[in-house]
Amino acid sequence: QVQLVESGGGLVQFGGSLRLSCLASGSILELNDMYWYRQAPEKERELVASSTNTGRTSYAESVKGRFTISRDNAKKMVYLQMNSLNPEDTAIYYCSAWARDTYYRMRQYWGKGTLVTVSS
Repeated sequence: QVQLVESGGGLVQFGGSLRLSCLASGSILELNDMYWYRQAPEKERELVASSTNTGRTSYAESVKGRFTISRDNAKKMVYLQMNSLNPEDTAIYYCSAWARDTYYRMRQYWGKGTLVTVSS
């Protein structure tokens, strides 16, 4: 099985910064596209940022210029640097990745999430 574990969430003041990390482990033959999603209370889960295994990135309009996704393939990690945070960014942030396991099956995996709370 492939497991994703997020870390780095917490409470931050308006205008502050946080860096989220996600470690992939388990029976991984290869990691492909990786993502950060978030889900705010009473809202649908939304895609925040994505990164291909060659470093191509994309962002939701609401976070462009403030968030940066990056990855370290050797460490099997993906990061989300979040700057200029505001209360609208308060959500549970989830790491996700497409990965091929040792049975050669390509599947999308999800972490359990890490809570980011931005106070005003």
